[in-house]
Amino acid sequence: MVFLNGKFMPIEEARVPVLDRGFIFGDGVYELVPVYSRVPFRMDEHLARLERSLAAVRIRNPYNRAEWRDIILQLVAKQSFEDQGVYFQVTRGVAKRDHAFPKDAAPTVFIMSSPLVNPPRELVERGAAAVTAVDDRWLHCDIKSISLIGNCLLRQASADVGAIETILFRDHKLTEASASNVFVVRAGVILSPPKSNLILPGITYDVIAEIAQAAGLPLEFRDISESEVRTADEIWVTSSSKEVLAIVLLDGKPVAGGKPGPVFHRVYALYQEFKQKVMRAGKERQAA
Repeated sequence: MVFLNGKFMPIEEARVPVLDRGFIFGDGVYELVPVYSRVPFRMDEHLARLERSLAAVRIRNPYNRAEWRDIILQLVAKQSFEDQGVYFQVTRGVAKRDHAFPKDAAPTVFIMSSPLVNPPRELVERGAAAVTAVDDRWLHCDIKSISLIGNCLLRQASADVGAIETILFRDHKLTEASASNVFVVRAGVILSPPKSNLILPGITYDVIAEIAQAAGLPLEFRDISESEVRTADEIWVTSSSKEVLAIVLLDGKPVAGGKPGPVFHRVYALYQEFKQKVMRAGKERQAA
């Protein structure tokens, strides 16, 4: 069951006109909200990020927050699985093909939900491989745009060699990965690039920062050089689906000892504890 322009329907019945600007130009934005035990996690933060993306590309927000929340909760309730990833996108709508914005097009809204699948335990314990590439995407990576061909090409570079991610450098400084944020550890200090127009501000990125700070772990947000990444003691990628995952092989070379490090193990355990106590606690709070 999906939601399209005001109606719930089976995905097989969902249709979008070929002149939709999302299809013609990739003219739209998207969000993905993780759902644990049928309760969306940090929905307000996700909706705030959607609002920023819509404002940045000048697409009218078709719903207020209460309406968004109601639609998402209805869709979640219609699925058969407990943990979900709710994907929703808004395009500028249907109009004749013209680069200039149409004046009267109604935004197209599509929402679907899929099972939320996290990395298997053996991958967490073993660690994953990644490759690197020059970050040659546009300069507004903070906008969650559906125009993702740059990210797709970069992700395919890692998929081609059986790796989990492509870690990106712009002007020899770390930005992010093709579909994740990146943290590194050097001399016991957790490091990550600060939020800017060059990275997508991840909700999981915020969670990792919060739990590290709450545990008293050293954490810094600053520019990180390519050489610092390549000689790091630990490298992690984070996202709603990956949670926090250690990279133990980078461009075919082991990261430090070639296995997940002690800081990763500590943060991973804290994340799982946070998920059980906070993310899954939403169901109990909602029922209270």
